[in-house]
Amino acid sequence: MSRTRRQRAVVYLGLSAGLVLVVGPFLWTALSSVKPEREIRRDPPTFWPETFTLDNFAELFQRVDIGTAFVNSLLIALVLVATNLLFCSMVGYAFAKLSFRGKNLAFGLVLVQLAIPAIVLMVPQFVLIARLGMVNTFLGIILPAVVAPIGVFMMRQFISDLPDELIDAARVDGAREFRIFFTIIMPLCGPALATLGLITFLSSWNNFLWPAVVAQSESMYTLPVALNILNGNEGTHYNLLVAGSVVVIAPILFLFVFLQRFFIQGIATTGLK
Repeated sequence: MSRTRRQRAVVYLGLSAGLVLVVGPFLWTALSSVKPEREIRRDPPTFWPETFTLDNFAELFQRVDIGTAFVNSLLIALVLVATNLLFCSMVGYAFAKLSFRGKNLAFGLVLVQLAIPAIVLMVPQFVLIARLGMVNTFLGIILPAVVAPIGVFMMRQFISDLPDELIDAARVDGAREFRIFFTIIMPLCGPALATLGLITFLSSWNNFLWPAVVAQSESMYTLPVALNILNGNEGTHYNLLVAGSVVVIAPILFLFVFLQRFFIQGIATTGLK
């Protein structure tokens, strides 16, 4: 075997191993969701289901109000995607193409925000939300995340690479900044917007801690919070947990399949290589 073929074989072997490590847990969860609980708890465990059943999903929908939780998660995620796409793009455009006093300091504060763990800000955020009377409301869950620092950074990096000549020509023609932003900048930011939208949707969809703190009633629960009900005094129902995990993961997988081309392109062009 030639050296080139050996190198190619090593690369394919490494990629195959990485694929197994990445896809393996998802495949295991999907297969376990159609097994009875006794088979899930078997030692040694089985990979392919010996007994195929959909009773896990039926029982899941009986025990947990999945419909309400799904709608809550979808509503919150869509609102956060819309606000982040708009406001992060606006702020990113200002940092990338406008000149104003304190610009470098403000952008430095955005970068500092990226380094601060979200858990550190949770207590002051909850105190603020409680004083505003927004506990157990959608607004209380949404408000702290309407503008994400990572989104501002991504959009600033992408817009910085757009040619200044387009903006200068529009200004010469008498266009205002808002018109320049909506008619010139936004149409050129498709890959970055798709990437930011997917990241924001994924972050909101999987967020557990903040909705669990703010939501005080089952009618306000999101999917991750609603599934936590299964960890009750009766013990852990692994068959229901894996079925619930499939319900949570499925929309993300479909979304990524449709947007993967834009996601990869956006990551490659926003300084996140």
